[in-house]
Amino acid sequence: MEPVLERSVGESSNASLAAPPLNRSDPVELFSGLQLLLSYRPLFIPLYCLLVAVACVGNSLLLACILADKKLHNATNFFIGNLAAGDLLMCLSCVPLTASYAFESEGWLFGRPLCHLVPLLQTSTVFVSVLSLTAIAVDRYVVVVHPVRRRISLRGCGALAVGMWLLSLLLATPPSLHTRYLDLRPSGLELVVCEEFWPDSDHLRLLYSCFILLTSYLLPLLSVSVAYCGITARLRQRCLPGAPSHSLHHWNRTKRKTFSLLVLSVLSFAFCWLPLQVLNLLLDLDQDFLLVGKRHVNLLQVCCHLLAMSSACYNPFIYASLHSKVRLRLRDYLRPLTGRGRQSSLLSQHALQHNTNTCLSMVSEQPIREEQEGPQTNADNSF
Repeated sequence: MEPVLERSVGESSNASLAAPPLNRSDPVELFSGLQLLLSYRPLFIPLYCLLVAVACVGNSLLLACILADKKLHNATNFFIGNLAAGDLLMCLSCVPLTASYAFESEGWLFGRPLCHLVPLLQTSTVFVSVLSLTAIAVDRYVVVVHPVRRRISLRGCGALAVGMWLLSLLLATPPSLHTRYLDLRPSGLELVVCEEFWPDSDHLRLLYSCFILLTSYLLPLLSVSVAYCGITARLRQRCLPGAPSHSLHHWNRTKRKTFSLLVLSVLSFAFCWLPLQVLNLLLDLDQDFLLVGKRHVNLLQVCCHLLAMSSACYNPFIYASLHSKVRLRLRDYLRPLTGRGRQSSLLSQHALQHNTNTCLSMVSEQPIREEQEGPQTNADNSF
C-alpha cells in the first residue's frame, strides 16, 4: 500500500461518480495492487510472525548472554550487543505494525503518533545496524593489524554507541517529517493512509533516496570491505613459510574461522537489504511506474521488506557459532532444569572456566589474558 497510494488516492477521488458499480467505500475494490497483495496474505502473515519470533528470541538471548558474562565484556561484543539491540527494537516496534498496515484493507490502525514514530525508528535502526557492523570491522582491523595498540575502553564503546543512535535518529528524521496521516473515512472511503508525501519536492525525495543508499549501504559496505581486506592481508603474512608451525597454524585456523563468520554477517546484511534499496530507488526514479506496474509494486515491496527484515534473524546464530561461551549459556537457558540440565550446567561452567583455545574464547578471554600476558597476547587471543 505504500508508493501507489500517493497518486492513486488522488486519482480515485477525481474519478467520475457515474463510473462502474464499484463499492467506493471499499479500498480493495479501488486499488488492484491491494487486491493482489491481500490474496497472498495467508502466505506472508505466517512468515512475518516466524521472522519476529525468531529474531526477538535470538537477539534477546544474545543480549542476555553478553550482559551476564563479564568475560564477554569487550569492544567487539559491545558492538555485537548494540547490533542485537537495534535488531530487537526493529522487530518489536516496526515489523508488526508495518506488516499490519500492508495487509489491512482499512490501512493504518495505530493512530497519528505512531504513524510518525515508526518510520523514524525503522530507518534509524537500519543506520544503527550498519554503523555497528562497521565498528566491529574497524575493531577487528585494529586488533589484527595493530596488535600492540590499546583498544577502546568499554566507556568509550558506550559513548560511541550513544553517538551511533543519535546520528541514526538525525539521519532518519526527514522521512518522519514528510510522513502524513490521512483519514479518508469522512470522505466515504474506509481507508487511513500513513505515507511519505513530498509535495512539489520530488527532486528532494530522490536526493534523500540516493543519500540513504549511499550512507546506509554503499559506504558502510565499502568501509567494511577495506577493513576485512586489510585483515586478510595481515593473516596471509602470518602464514609465510618458516613461521613457527603448530601454534601459529592453530592460531591462523581459529582466526580464519572467526574472520569468516564476521564476513558472513556482513554479507547476509548486504544480500538482505540490496533488493529493497534498489526497489526504493527505482520507484523514486520511475514516477510513472513504467518499469514496475502499479498492480505488482505493493507485492514486490512486501517481498523485499520481508527479506530485509530477515537480516535481524541471522546475526544471533552467526555470533552464537562464534562464541563457545554463548553457545554453552544458550544451552543452559533453553534446557529445562532437570537432573540432566543441572549436570549439563556444571559441565558448561567447567568449560567456561577452562576452555581458552576455542574460536569463541579467542574473543571473550581477551580482557583477562591481556592483564596476565601483556599486549602481545592481545593480538593472539582477541580475534
